[in-house]
Amino acid sequence: MNPKFFLLPEEKQRRILNAGYRVFSQSPYRKSPVSEIAEYAGISKALLFHYFKNKKELYLYLWDTCAKTTVREMEQSGAYEQKDLFGSMDSGMQAKLRLMRQYPDMGSFAVRAFYEKDPEVSLDIQSSMNQYLAVHARRKLQEINPDDFIPGIDLEMMYQEMYWASEGCLWEYIKRGDYDADGMEKDFRKLVDFWKKVYLRKPGEDGSHDKENV
Repeated sequence: MNPKFFLLPEEKQRRILNAGYRVFSQSPYRKSPVSEIAEYAGISKALLFHYFKNKKELYLYLWDTCAKTTVREMEQSGAYEQKDLFGSMDSGMQAKLRLMRQYPDMGSFAVRAFYEKDPEVSLDIQSSMNQYLAVHARRKLQEINPDDFIPGIDLEMMYQEMYWASEGCLWEYIKRGDYDADGMEKDFRKLVDFWKKVYLRKPGEDGSHDKENV
């Protein structure tokens, strides 16, 4: 990437990035024309390639910027600091939905990029995402209090199941071409309410309260 991109006025940088998010969010990587990105950005295709040597470099820079913006929003929301699993999930969901409402094209791009299958970029995207998920999952699993959940449950498998279900929910929106933040919030809250009913320990379930009263 040409460092001269960062010497551009912030407004022009933003215009180029927003153009990329808009075009890449509408079609798969291979079918997204760079000429259209340049047109939306108000610059020539040659100038765009002056800042980014090729389409892949632009795409991965957009992904990296999106990921860093999301992490920053998650940190500011306190999602990473909460010890309660479902409280952390709720804060994280609200942070991501705020970004989707503020920057709809960036949110749509992130969802589509996560499921991108083109080998030119998919391995880089998945490697980046898996590294983030692994760190986050390890941290969150270490903070979970087993006493909050039903006896004998495999907490790691529970966490993995929640991740898979969340992925499936996003995939349904992708297939429909629907990135409605309000609809996503409604569906995700249903999932969280279901998980709470299934996995959380009921009061007195371990018999500790009964023993105290003997």
